[in-house]
Amino acid sequence: MSLHDHAPVEPGYEVHTHHGDYIRIWAILVVLLVVSVAGPFFGHPLVTLVTAFGIAVVKAYLVAKNFMHINVAPRYVAYLVGTCLMFMLLFFAGAAPDVMKSDGTNWNKPAWVAAHEAAVHGGAGHGEAAHHE
Repeated sequence: MSLHDHAPVEPGYEVHTHHGDYIRIWAILVVLLVVSVAGPFFGHPLVTLVTAFGIAVVKAYLVAKNFMHINVAPRYVAYLVGTCLMFMLLFFAGAAPDVMKSDGTNWNKPAWVAAHEAAVHGGAGHGEAAHHE
């Protein structure tokens, strides 16, 4: 058997070989990474967030399509991935309102409150009290 021989294939599945676009796709991913890292240096928070999440979606699509080969997998694999993504978003939407609060009934997050106070009043940060001489 040579290196280019393939194992027998089940009926209904095709044999796919690796395509030579991996280097090009990797270069596109690196350029998108540089753009998403450079975005915050421009000082526009809303544009930075929209751009960063837009680039993240594009990069995830490129990786799933070209490196994970979702586009050549059986159709149920794409449905399974989509279902998992929907459940992840549903979990985040359900948990985020409670997790992102600094306090609630019978609980609080003192480190969050201290960090917020330090940020607002220019303190030392990291939950530590500012020391002045």
